[in-house]
Amino acid sequence: MTLSSTTPRGSALGAVVLARPWLSAALFIAAAGTGAILGAYFFEFVVGLSPCPLCLQQRVPYYAVIPAALVVAGLAWKRAPAPVIRLGLLVLAGLMIWGAGLGIYHAGAEWGFWPGPTTCAQPAVIARNPADLLRQIQTAKPLADCTVAAWRFLGVSLAGWNALIATVLAALALVAASRPRETA
Repeated sequence: MTLSSTTPRGSALGAVVLARPWLSAALFIAAAGTGAILGAYFFEFVVGLSPCPLCLQQRVPYYAVIPAALVVAGLAWKRAPAPVIRLGLLVLAGLMIWGAGLGIYHAGAEWGFWPGPTTCAQPAVIARNPADLLRQIQTAKPLADCTVAAWRFLGVSLAGWNALIATVLAALALVAASRPRETA
């Protein structure tokens, strides 16, 4: 008797998720991380919200977790030894905990719970003459303040949403790492 003969077609995906939690978790983390980065790009390039330096720092854990999650998914797909996959999932959790910490720090600075960074400005090139200075002023992007939320949804800023997303992904990786060996 095969899996497909015992489950309806609609629940076949659910059966795979239950039978292959390591693979499913790694793929979900890669997909959600990609979605988070694409969302950040959407707000930057389509909506026109200039990211502050902390916003840009919050992207770094995602830049690391996306390829790492794909590697873990590949290892799970090829049925690498369980300790290797669990270690990979713990690395994914660590990256997302880092991301959640950055998001919490940024959201707290926006709410005034603690001070934000003292230098919240984008790096600039020093002008060598007045014409260069004028050109830099005319073409410069507007500076974004790290302590002011540029946009909120349901009262939560983008930094807050990032903290929530990263926390959920970290929890998912930890739960998956604690699961017994995959069965399917």
